[in-house]
Amino acid sequence: MAETTLDLRHLPKGEAYKTLQQQIDAVLEGIDDPIAEMATISTLIFHAFGHLWVGFYRVVQQNVLLRVGPYQGTVGCLEIEFGAGVCGDCAKSGETVIVPDVEKYPGHIACDSRSKSEIVIPVFDASGRLFAVFDLDSERIAAFDNEDAHHLARIVARFASRGSVAAQSA
Repeated sequence: MAETTLDLRHLPKGEAYKTLQQQIDAVLEGIDDPIAEMATISTLIFHAFGHLWVGFYRVVQQNVLLRVGPYQGTVGCLEIEFGAGVCGDCAKSGETVIVPDVEKYPGHIACDSRSKSEIVIPVFDASGRLFAVFDLDSERIAAFDNEDAHHLARIVARFASRGSVAAQSA
C-alpha cells in the first residue's frame, strides 16, 4: 500500500486534525507495534504541519530518565532527566506543557536553537503508566495552543487502548 504524507497547513486547525486523525487511523490499521506507531505518527504530523521537530521521548527509567525515540527533524537531545526542560517537566507532572516562547521557559533545553515554541503531551499505556512524552517544536512563537493539546492527546490516546506498551517498546 502506497502511503502519502499530507500537507494540512492550508486547512483550519480543527479540520486539519480531523483529516490527520483519519489518515493516522487508516495507515496504522492493524498495526500493534508501538515503535512503528510512534515513527508513523511523528512522520505524518511533521509533514502535515511543517513543525521543526516532532517525536517521542521514551521512559527508560521510571521517574528518572527519558531517551529519544522515533522522531522527525534535526538531531534531538538523546536523554532528558525527569524534571529537566519541557519534556522532563511533562514527564514528571504527567500533564501537557505548552510553551509559547521557549526563551521565557525556566530551564528550557535547547536541542535546536531555531525552536521558538513547544508542546509536550504525556503518553500513557492502558495501565495508566507513563511510557513516553510526545514533543513538538516550532520555529514560530506561540505555534501551539489548547486546541493542539486536545487533538494531540487524542492521537496518542491510541497507546492507552491496549496492554502494556512499556513492555512492548523496551
